[in-house]
Order: sequence, then C-alpha cells, then structure tokens
Amino acid sequence: MEILSYLLIIIACILSLTGALGLFRLPDFYSRLHAVGITDTLCSFLLLAGLACQSGWSLTSAKLLIVFAFLLFTSPVSSYALAHSAWRWGLKGHATDNHDEADLK
Repeated sequence: MEILSYLLIIIACILSLTGALGLFRLPDFYSRLHAVGITDTLCSFLLLAGLACQSGWSLTSAKLLIVFAFLLFTSPVSSYALAHSAWRWGLKGHATDNHDEADLK
C-alpha cells in the first residue's frame, strides 16, 4: 500500500507539472484555463487518493474524501465562472479561433 500511495503522489506531481507547462506554453486565456482546469481536478484526486492510502482506513481518509467531493464540484464551477466572466468582458481567444460567418456556411 505504501508503494501505491507514493506512486499516486508522484503521478499527481508529474501531471501538475504538465498543467503548469500548458499554462506557460498555450497561446490564450481559454486554452490555458482548459489545461489547468482539467489537470487541477485530476491532480487533486490522485494526491488525495495517495494520502488516503498512506493513512489507511481512518477518520483522516474520510476527511480526505470530503475534501475531494468538495473539489470535484467547485473546481469545474470555478473554471466555468472564470471563462464566462472573461467572455462577458470581451476577452478574445487566439487569432486562429476566430471564424467569419462565411466560414460557418
């Protein structure tokens, strides 16, 4: 169980670094938000699962499960709220993402 917990934590760290790399390399706000929003939820799941494996079946594992349930609902909602707010304020995406109406016909 110890090896599994360390493996989950290491995978979470690597995935978190991948999200950070996407944050710096992607061209616009929406792409960056997508990369970070996806990896954030998965990293928190893997990290909390690794910590739960280390603590065994205890009250700490139950608390970690509650934290994960909270993050499972709030992380996508906060990503949506950020994207919606940016869109309402008129923040444009990358130049190749803008299409004319002639392209859509």
